[in-house]
Amino acid sequence: MLDVSSINASEVTTEGGIHLGKGNAPVKIVEFLNLKCPFCRQWWKNATPLLDSYVEEGKVERIIKLFDKEKPSLRKGNVIHRYLDYNNADKTKEDLSYFLEHQTEWGSLKEPEVAEYAVSKRNLHVQENLADAEMIIAEAEKANVQLVPTVFIDNYIFDEHISNEELKEIIETRLNRSSSNSLHGN
Repeated sequence: MLDVSSINASEVTTEGGIHLGKGNAPVKIVEFLNLKCPFCRQWWKNATPLLDSYVEEGKVERIIKLFDKEKPSLRKGNVIHRYLDYNNADKTKEDLSYFLEHQTEWGSLKEPEVAEYAVSKRNLHVQENLADAEMIIAEAEKANVQLVPTVFIDNYIFDEHISNEELKEIIETRLNRSSSNSLHGN
């Protein structure tokens, strides 16, 4: 399980990253991911079906922060990150799903071949998202986020070990609190 004792959730923002869903959704989920991480693949595979319904209903906005890591086993993820378009959420969500699903395939390639894979398999090209990547790294450092995945819903901090039942309970609690506040004029 993720040790959250040293993580400062107040330093995590909804700025930057890839935004999936409506900006006015009452629940924001911020996800620090690296596409080469097998635990990120597990999180995405398990949580996305549940989260998709909330996103479609306008209740949840997912903010995906692709976290470049220097750990040798994750560096190929950094390469893929350069090819994702932060401004085209629907296409990028498809690309995220594809790269996570095919992680072992492209993960066995050499770094230069990973770039070629992104181009040949998804028809992608290098994006101007380096400033976003640097912002995400700086934010992660300020919040002391060191591992991927690290996921935030307000002060709830968790990783891929959360069950869909627990995740749903957190979202529903946040939604109930949000609707209660709007009923009371807060």
